[in-house]
Amino acid sequence: MFPNETQILIVDDMSAMRMRVSNQLKAMGFVNIEQAENGQEAFDKIEKMQTENKPVQLIISDWNMPIMSGLDFLLKVRAFETYAKLSFVMVTAEGEKPQVIKALKSGVSDYLIKPVDKELLQQKLLGVWNKINLKT
Repeated sequence: MFPNETQILIVDDMSAMRMRVSNQLKAMGFVNIEQAENGQEAFDKIEKMQTENKPVQLIISDWNMPIMSGLDFLLKVRAFETYAKLSFVMVTAEGEKPQVIKALKSGVSDYLIKPVDKELLQQKLLGVWNKINLKT
């Protein structure tokens, strides 16, 4: 599983959703959690944290957001070599299964269907961690 010190960025335009995911992560023991309201703000935070030598290691991003959607944010992140392998979990609504396929083809590490619960979030994070660290 990701270490408790993992630098995590939660991206969602709804503050209640950001807080819900943040509280779930804190309940799992994570301590370094940042938040952003949209993809553009999130990308700016990623770059700022990189220059401060606190690189983001895991992104949990909503799909539907103003200014820059989760998919556009994912594509921007994947376009930079520095962030190309960054763990990225997309959160989407139930009726958006074609979008999930699009996100997977665009390089998302995994996805979650809303509403997000702690057990499923933990399971998805473990799966992403295993993909990265248990390659044979």
